[in-house]
Amino acid sequence: MSIEFILDGKKVTAEPGQTILEVARANGISIPTLCRDEKVSRTTSCFVCVVRDVKSGKFLPSCSACPAPNQEIDASSETVREMRRTALNLLLSEHTGDCEAPCTLACPAHASVEEYVKAGRDGDFLKSLQIIKKRIPLPMSIGRVCPRFCEKNCRRNVYGKPVAINEFKRLAADLYYDTYMEELPALSGKKVAIVGGGPAGLSASYYLRMAGVEPTVFDAMPKAGGMLRYGIPEYRLPKERILDRELKHYTQIGVKFEFGKKLGDNLSLDELQKNFDAVVIAVGCWKGSGMHCPGDELSTIGIDFLRQASESGYQAKNPGKVIVVGGGNTAMDCVRTSVRLGSPDVSCFYRRTEAEMPAEKLEIAEAREEGVKFTFLVAPVKLEKRGDKLVLTCRKMELGEPDASGRRKPVEIPGSDYEVEADTVIAAIGQKSVIPAGIPANRFGYADAQPGTAKLADKLYAAGDCLSGAATVVEAVAGGRFAAEEIERDIYGMEVEVDNPIYVSRGKWQHLKKSDLVFVRDNVSEAERAELKMISLDERKTTFKETTFTMDKETVSAEGDRCIGCSCTDKAECKLRKHAAEYGCDPEKIKGARLPVSYDTRHPLIIQDRGKCIKCGVCVKTCAEVINRNLLGIKKRGFNTFIGTAFDQGFAGNCSDCGACIEACPTGALDWRNKK
Repeated sequence: MSIEFILDGKKVTAEPGQTILEVARANGISIPTLCRDEKVSRTTSCFVCVVRDVKSGKFLPSCSACPAPNQEIDASSETVREMRRTALNLLLSEHTGDCEAPCTLACPAHASVEEYVKAGRDGDFLKSLQIIKKRIPLPMSIGRVCPRFCEKNCRRNVYGKPVAINEFKRLAADLYYDTYMEELPALSGKKVAIVGGGPAGLSASYYLRMAGVEPTVFDAMPKAGGMLRYGIPEYRLPKERILDRELKHYTQIGVKFEFGKKLGDNLSLDELQKNFDAVVIAVGCWKGSGMHCPGDELSTIGIDFLRQASESGYQAKNPGKVIVVGGGNTAMDCVRTSVRLGSPDVSCFYRRTEAEMPAEKLEIAEAREEGVKFTFLVAPVKLEKRGDKLVLTCRKMELGEPDASGRRKPVEIPGSDYEVEADTVIAAIGQKSVIPAGIPANRFGYADAQPGTAKLADKLYAAGDCLSGAATVVEAVAGGRFAAEEIERDIYGMEVEVDNPIYVSRGKWQHLKKSDLVFVRDNVSEAERAELKMISLDERKTTFKETTFTMDKETVSAEGDRCIGCSCTDKAECKLRKHAAEYGCDPEKIKGARLPVSYDTRHPLIIQDRGKCIKCGVCVKTCAEVINRNLLGIKKRGFNTFIGTAFDQGFAGNCSDCGACIEACPTGALDWRNKK
C-alpha cells in the first residue's frame, strides 16, 4: 500500500520500501549524497543526504530512511542545508587531494596548465594552444614576458628545478598561432567599446567576441599593444615579428580598432555610452612615480624612458652614464635598455638588499651578465645639475622591522650621505593610473568598481592596471576576461552564477618532501630542466635582438616528461568537490589533524590515494556484492580508519582490473592511473 507524507510542504506518495531520497528525486528535489550507490546495499556513512523530520526535529539520512504515513519531511530549508554543509565541511577537514594542480592555481589567468603541458608532452601542440587560448588570448607575448607564477609553484621544486612550463605556451603559440582560427559565434548585434588597447583591453575584446559581441578598441597611441608595445623592450618582446602577428589575429576575428583616440580629448564617454551597450575602461598605468626628493624633476621617469626608446625604433641617443633608481622589473628593463643604447656605465640603486628586490631573479641575473652594476641599501635624497652632469646625493640604509609588504623596512643611517655623478638618472620606482574625467575613482587614484566586480556604473566597467594597480601582463589579461564575462551576463540578462570552486591542496612545495608527492605516472623523468638558449652576450649588449630562442618540439615534449601531474585524476567528476561547491563549503572551516599521505601505486593500472578517501565504504561493498571478490576491507578504528587490502597485499595479483570500485568511488581515492 502506498504511503502518503509531506515533503517540503507538498503531499507526495511513496511505495513500500522506497527511501525519502528516492521519493525526493522522483519529485524533482535534489539531495546530495556521496555514499549511496544503487548497485550495493545501503551504507549511510557520509550523512550528506540528511533531511529533517519536522515534528521531532531529528535529522535522518534520506538514502536509507523510509517515510512514515503523514510524516512531514523538510528537505530544502536553510537549516537542512546548513547541516549538509557541516557534514561536507567535516569530510573536507581531513580530505587531501589537490583538486587542482598548484601551477594552475598560481596562474592569475587560471589557465589549465597541467592540461596544456600534457598535450605538449604528447606532441599535440595545436591542442595545447587551444587549451591555452581559453584563458590566455595573447600566448605569443605572454610566452615571452610572463613572470612564470606557475613555475614558482611547480611541485618539482620539492626536489630540483620546476618544469619549464612557459616554454609549452611559447612553442605552441609560435607553431600554430598564425594558422589556428577559433570557431566564432555569430554576432548578436550587441556592441562594446573598450578604451585602451593594452593587454587588458585586448583580452576583454577577445572574450567579448567569443561571446558574440562586436568590440571596438579605442587607443590614444598610433598602434595597439599598450605596455606590450611601449613598455616592454624589444629584446624581450619583438614587436613586428611577434606582437604585430598576434594583433593581426584580432582584426581577423572581427575586433575593430580606432587609434589616436583619447578619452576626454577627442573621445566622449557620453557618446560611447550612447552608441554602445557597454564601455570598458582599460587605460593602464602610465604615470611613473618620481624619487620624491629635491631635484626630482631632473630625472627621467622609467616608463617614459622605455616608451621613448620604443617610439624611436630603439634608435634613441646614448644616455651616457646611467643610474636607475628602483628594484622592479621596470628598473631591469631600463638598465638593460640603457646597455643596448650604448651606455658605457649602468648602475641600479636600490634601497633594500637584492633579496627584497621585486624584479624577477632571472632579469637581475641577466642584467648583471650584461654589465649592470648593483648598489644596495642606498636611497636618493637630492638630485642637482652641475655643469653638464647630474649629481645624485644618496644616503646609506639598513634594514629594520618588516613593513606592510612583509619586507624589512629600510632605515636611514645618519651622516652616511655621498654623491655620485651621472649623465642620466632614471626613476623606476612605480607607476600609477591617470583615470579620465567622468570615471569613478577611489582615493588611491584607481577606477572604483563595486566590490567583487568590474562594474563602475551602469554600462561602465574597468579592467587591468587602472582597476587593480600596476601588475603583470597575465594579470591584466585575467582582468580583461573577468570584465568581459561580467558584461556578457549583464547585456544578455544572464543569471549570475555563484563561483565557489573548491580547492583542497596538499600544500605548497616549500612545506613538502618528496615522499608527500603522488607519482601517478611511472615514467616521470629525472632529467635536468631544459634551459632556453640565448644569443651571444655581445649581441645582447649591442642589439635589441630577442635574447632567447624558442625551444624545439623534442625538447619541450621531453620537458613534459618531468611533470608529476599532481592534480586529482578525478577533479572533473569528484562528487565531494561538486557538492561542496554547491553548498558554499570551505575546506578550512573545520581544522584538525589530517592523515599522513599514503598511496598505493603497485598496480599497473589502478592507484589508491588514501588522502582522498572519505571512508564511505562503497568500494568495499561494490567489490564484495557486485564483483564477489572481497578484496577491500575497512582497517583499524577511529581516526586512523582506512580502506585497504588484506595484509596490505595491494591490488596486484588479486584484482581483476574491472574498475567497478573506481566507478563507485565518489572522490577519486581509487582511480585509473592514466585517465584519458
